[in-house]
Amino acid sequence: MAKYEAAFAVIPLLVTFIPMLTDTGGNAGSQSSTMIIRGMAVGEIEPGDLFKVLWKELRVGVIVGVILGFVNYVRLVILYPGREMLCLTVVLSLMATVIIAKTIGCMLPIAAKVFHMDPAIMAAPLITTIVDAVSLIIYFQLACTLLGL
Repeated sequence: MAKYEAAFAVIPLLVTFIPMLTDTGGNAGSQSSTMIIRGMAVGEIEPGDLFKVLWKELRVGVIVGVILGFVNYVRLVILYPGREMLCLTVVLSLMATVIIAKTIGCMLPIAAKVFHMDPAIMAAPLITTIVDAVSLIIYFQLACTLLGL
């Protein structure tokens, strides 16, 4: 993370969007996880259905990510005129975060079932931790690339 400290120093505004990114990722991953755990509990989903479920959640993640991205881009461009690249950085990070969160949220409960662990107990903390870390790496890498930091 020391690599990204320059981004904090150059544009403190970047820091203000971190809660939105991490919370959105946590919500998306938890929703996906909850649906998968429910499906496994009622016998609708088995570990062998991983690729079918992953494909479905990936498509949902793309749709939700694009919609959230569009709405937030419009909002951010209005709130921060002249900072279109900053807005694009936030929006692309948000889209990637939702897609990754939905993917991780569906894979972890199935993996837990395969390893004979309780998916309901282990999924939420792992999803939050993994998605937060990955979303921040993506966010600051995009900021460094798009904003030339």
